[in-house]
Amino acid sequence: MAKEHDASFLLKVVQPALAGLMDGSVSTLAPIFAAAFATKDTHTAFLIGLSAAVGAGISMAFAEALSDTGEQTGRGHPVMRGAIVGGMTFVGGIFHTLPFLISDFYLATSLAFAVVGIELVAIAYIRYHYFNMRFWMSVLQVVIGGALVLGAGLLIGNS
Repeated sequence: MAKEHDASFLLKVVQPALAGLMDGSVSTLAPIFAAAFATKDTHTAFLIGLSAAVGAGISMAFAEALSDTGEQTGRGHPVMRGAIVGGMTFVGGIFHTLPFLISDFYLATSLAFAVVGIELVAIAYIRYHYFNMRFWMSVLQVVIGGALVLGAGLLIGNS
């Protein structure tokens, strides 16, 4: 019975939360850093990051809630899954946006880079802890994905 509860918790809570956190953390990197480096204006970067985090959260919430009823798959109530995915998508996008409330561009971007690093390690740890992945392999996979998106944002922002 405990194993069933654990599997159910993984399927209904941890996996949707992780998907949201990963999407929010990675999908918002390109617009935030493109805006930051294109304008060198932290206020503009903050507004774009905030809008990306909110928009991604809403989009992911609806995508998850409308993907299935949960009855056939056992994935749980769609509204609950949508709320978990959407909320965690917002969380993943907002944390590295908050440093852009600082008016000094170099301090804000340095802090945002550090926050991104912490987010990626946190994602890798969740994968390691709940899904029995090797920690350093998980870090490598997550960092590669994040670096590709961040690199796209930096290239676009510096063009």
